[in-house]
Amino acid sequence: MASTLLNTREGLLADWRDYLELCKPKVVLLIVFTAVVGMLLASPGLPPLTVLLAATSGIGLAAASAAAINHVVDRRIDAIMGRTHGRPLPKGSVTPRQALVFAFVIGGLAMVLLVAWVNVLTAALTFGSLIGYAVIYTMYLKRATPQNIVIGGAAGAAPPLLGWAAVTGSVDPGAMLLFLIIFTWTPPHFWALVIHRTEEYRKVDMPMLPVTHGKDYTRLQILLYTVLLFVVTLLPFSYGMSGIPYLAGVLPLNLGFLYYAVQLYRNEDPRMPMRTFGYSIVYLMALFALLLVDHYLPLLY
Repeated sequence: MASTLLNTREGLLADWRDYLELCKPKVVLLIVFTAVVGMLLASPGLPPLTVLLAATSGIGLAAASAAAINHVVDRRIDAIMGRTHGRPLPKGSVTPRQALVFAFVIGGLAMVLLVAWVNVLTAALTFGSLIGYAVIYTMYLKRATPQNIVIGGAAGAAPPLLGWAAVTGSVDPGAMLLFLIIFTWTPPHFWALVIHRTEEYRKVDMPMLPVTHGKDYTRLQILLYTVLLFVVTLLPFSYGMSGIPYLAGVLPLNLGFLYYAVQLYRNEDPRMPMRTFGYSIVYLMALFALLLVDHYLPLLY
């Protein structure tokens, strides 16, 4: 009976799988991966295990907290959109109160971990990223301007910078390069998805770029940002942060992204937006993996 009570709308708790969905686990895993790469790149060898574990946990929990707040703020439009109507809040398996309590608890735990076992700078930057995504982007920018994902992309680009700061206690040029890569990657990545879901965003009156300026204009912007991304991802090599192994790997990755962007621009195949979106995720993970391999390869010789 107690278990039944806990799982009702009025209860304090819901099914753990609903809470897991509130965290947007796939997004959090990508965030954690780039943050860990930032930590490893900031260290000539391996960072202290305590810092690695505490920073990974703290950054991951903060990202999950921001995701849960996003669910609460967007619950009404989520109920309308086909992509999101099955989320825990629209389907009623979690209440807004439950989601907020969950978000505040894990967000608070994230700050405790980062302050106590990492450093205050990382905690402050992580908190700023949480506010940037959950409040500034979700509550204001998303509904205010078609450039929402460009401006709000700063919060999503922060994880490798946070990881770097966790190890060094500072924000160095190398960390800013990692930030810049994700910041430039975000618009073509997300706009490809939005092209596929344009009518859903139009239905909820969300001023995404394909809604306000049309799909053709958005395709052009994706192509231009992809060209810019090509240039930006060469900066780690130009700066001396990475070497030939990274350069040899990032060039074909960039050519692949450019191929998808050109194909998306040149034809209206309804499959191309999601193919581009899917490649963009593989692209980012492979690029950060290349940075990591390039960093540790000299240690093997």
